Amino acid sequence: MTPTAGPAQGDHRATYREVLAEPRFRLLFSTRTVAITADALRITTFSVLVFSSTGSALLSAVAFGIGFIPQLFGSLLLGSLADRLPPRALITGGYALTCATALLLAVVRMPVAAGLGVVALVSLATPVFHGASSRLVAQSLKGDAYVLGRSLSNIASAGAQVFGLALGGAAVAALGPRRALAVSAVLYLGCALAVRLRLPRLRAGETGGTPGSTGCDNGADGGGDSGADGGAVRASLRGAGLLLRDRTVRRLMVAQWLPVAFVAGAEGLIVAYAGERGFAPGRYAVLMGCLPVGMLVGDLLVGRFLRPRNRERLVVPLVALAGLPLLGFAAEPGVGVSSCLLLLSGLGYAYGLGLQRPFLDALPEDGQGQAFGLIGSGSMTLQGVGPVCLGAVAAAGTGTGGAIALAGGAVVLTAGWIRTWHPRTSPAPSPVPSPSPAAH
Repeated sequence: MTPTAGPAQGDHRATYREVLAEPRFRLLFSTRTVAITADALRITTFSVLVFSSTGSALLSAVAFGIGFIPQLFGSLLLGSLADRLPPRALITGGYALTCATALLLAVVRMPVAAGLGVVALVSLATPVFHGASSRLVAQSLKGDAYVLGRSLSNIASAGAQVFGLALGGAAVAALGPRRALAVSAVLYLGCALAVRLRLPRLRAGETGGTPGSTGCDNGADGGGDSGADGGAVRASLRGAGLLLRDRTVRRLMVAQWLPVAFVAGAEGLIVAYAGERGFAPGRYAVLMGCLPVGMLVGDLLVGRFLRPRNRERLVVPLVALAGLPLLGFAAEPGVGVSSCLLLLSGLGYAYGLGLQRPFLDALPEDGQGQAFGLIGSGSMTLQGVGPVCLGAVAAAGTGTGGAIALAGGAVVLTAGWIRTWHPRTSPAPSPVPSPSPAAH
């Protein structure tokens, strides 16, 4: 019996130790952290490879972001598979597919357009694998343990991205871009093997039990249902429509998307801002590092020291905190002040922890995988679109400082919108344990 498997009760505050005591979460958490490192390594290395082949900064930028935008379409068209197919097969297959992609890019000297097409095509399936993993986490961790699990994942994700970027630079310098891509393939392969060997066999949608529990893990568990409903694409579109038509789910999704998209847009202008202000070479890297550091600290403090209801009360103030410091860029401050402003903005990212429990409570149990895939892919897509839109605003005459301040104002307006509907706390969970999935 795992300590996090029990019912969510009242305002109980979980601990990181409780969360990491759940073997299934520990496996998914560790493999996902390694995979994020591999993602950062693969994305930056592929971008370097394209630039070295073409000399085009535009194509290099496209290579960097080509895996983001298609994810939303993949979620809309294939997202239902996250709830319909066995999770072990899906997650293992996802890591194996990304491994094959990195290996293909490393070994085969294909045209740039073909390489971009391969990455975009694989990214269509990414929300399915991530949705299945997130659903399994939600089923393994209950109550505040789930929120703290998300906090841990956010902290590890930020750290893994930074480490992956550093590893990418070192690997390219030491091995060259193609061999560096092969290194990312090895990391993905390790994740696939770990999930295949250590995750128990579970039917699609199965919950509960300990990691030793078994079930039927074969293609028949998901395929027949898909055919009965008229195909995975039709079922995915229908499921996405049902989720987005639900007012509560839609609001909670948009609340998690918009602040991140606006801040990501501001982050995308940091290099240009440093150049316009004539900062010393390399100072932009210091500025770019402040935002993730703030995110790490904010998630740690809010996740570890605040009770669930207090996190939910602080959603609006934390969203405002993410935006208000960016308004200071209208004055075009120097390196020191800019660093402090970005650090403070990063602290506000912890607002998302206060939305996790209400969001999970609002989801239909048989659509959780698709919902997690949709919210993740929507966030990635908007983070790709945000820098483009704000870059256009900066080019239109506001300058980079003015555009960053505009992004901060948009975040503050979003905080005001959330305040009009977000309750100070979500209803207290019932002390009675939730019914088993078999009764659903």
